Amino acid sequence: MMSLENQLLIAMPTLADPYFQKTVTYICEHNKGGAMGLIINLPVNITLSDLLKQIEPVEAAKNDSCDLPDNSDSTQTTAVTDSKNSLKQLVLSGGPLAQHRGFVLHSSQTGWSSSLTLSKELMITTSKDILMALGTEKEPEQFMVTLGYASWGPGQLEQELQANSWLTAPADSEILFNTPIEQRWKKATEILGIDLAHLSSDIGHA
Repeated sequence: MMSLENQLLIAMPTLADPYFQKTVTYICEHNKGGAMGLIINLPVNITLSDLLKQIEPVEAAKNDSCDLPDNSDSTQTTAVTDSKNSLKQLVLSGGPLAQHRGFVLHSSQTGWSSSLTLSKELMITTSKDILMALGTEKEPEQFMVTLGYASWGPGQLEQELQANSWLTAPADSEILFNTPIEQRWKKATEILGIDLAHLSSDIGHA
């Protein structure tokens, strides 16, 4: 099977797993070793501003990964600026794994400590320096922050596709960054010209 990197993985209505129901996942990596992606339409009840207040500058110096402090109830918080008014967006649950680790999916911008180029337009960064830049003039033009990620073992995603658990569509920046979270599943299926009312487990079979 061709790699599904830089594709959207769209859950079919018949997908039984409650965590992934009506989700859209951006696939960051897909090869013989398996697949890794970030769910882009599953918000958690916290804004970016609230998240950043939990991250101490001292912690950032000690640990360069986007890990949340163990004590999220600490009364000591970072002073958060929001000069670009971008920190009101909700943080997303990127998947069931490593949910204390942050992932920033963003428009291409180099200079961060730990980034991976996904396409000409997109990168993923997992170092804390990008989190500290959000809300300032240094932030990427477009971005989203997820806690955790989704993963599939070797051949697992291929089997789930054959079982018609998922549809795939090319990644679209309009859906990723400009479509309201609650509309992303519907908009992703519209790329394929599909009416949600007619989606069924038969799709994919001739």
